[in-house]
Amino acid sequence: MQLHQLKYFVALAETRHFTHAADLVGITQPSLSKQIHALERDLGAALFERVRGNIALTAAGEVLLPLATRILADVETARHEVNDVVGVRRGRLRLGATPSLCTSLAPPVLRRFRDAHPGVDLRIEEGGSQDLVRDLLRGELDLALVIQSARGADPGLRTEPLLRESLVVASLDPLPAAGTTGQVAITDLREQPLVMFRTGYDLRDATLAACRAAGFEPRFAVEGGEMDAVLSFVEAGLGVALVPGIVVSGRRRVRTTRIAPPGIHRTIALARRREVALTHAARELRRILLDFVRESAAQGRLPDGVEPY
Repeated sequence: MQLHQLKYFVALAETRHFTHAADLVGITQPSLSKQIHALERDLGAALFERVRGNIALTAAGEVLLPLATRILADVETARHEVNDVVGVRRGRLRLGATPSLCTSLAPPVLRRFRDAHPGVDLRIEEGGSQDLVRDLLRGELDLALVIQSARGADPGLRTEPLLRESLVVASLDPLPAAGTTGQVAITDLREQPLVMFRTGYDLRDATLAACRAAGFEPRFAVEGGEMDAVLSFVEAGLGVALVPGIVVSGRRRVRTTRIAPPGIHRTIALARRREVALTHAARELRRILLDFVRESAAQGRLPDGVEPY
């Protein structure tokens, strides 16, 4: 099994078209076909099958795809890490973060990192925690700022809890149930239409879990959006949403209402693959991030509703 064969296999699995895959990796279509057949012979199993003129992965191909993707990502990481050590090329850092953390915690930390290490190539991936965990396990990210799942971390990951933050109810108009206390209970959302995040967002899971624990199934006004879309839908008066208070600070039309104790909280954590050593750049970003969190907590500069873990 050769690395270039795995590269061709992944390209064909992604495009599902021999000519397009060949163009993607810069070889001729016959050469690509030959290498795929050689890989199948080496593995002793067919990786693709033609179904009504379309190319589909076999069961063996489905098993190989995530492994091949991870192998290729690790090879690329090794190349960048060695080049960084010997000074041949600039380093590289691939960081994932949820939308709320991309607009709050990540910017000042990356500013410090960029000032200290201007030659490092920064690549940022924004997505839900579940998506970022998947990308970490595939070797497509070095580090990720995620929301720690109540079910616990994936055994393939190592997580470091950083911060604890509270969720609030975002709405266009005041919530009648808030009254003079300025707070609502989860049960007060029973009759409220909710704007719901897409599948894969931890905020979706947190909202559903809180409503079901309170004894009701929430009613959706619209679902499937990401953070900016959800807040825009709230601004349009389509419904209310449970969000971190920090993301609403720049939305003047959106009101926030606190949830009565015990409230809903979530833990922000730094995640990485357990069996892979961090690159020099990733280790430095981790150090800067931890210093920033400690300094912000000591100086009282953490946003409202956010506290050190």
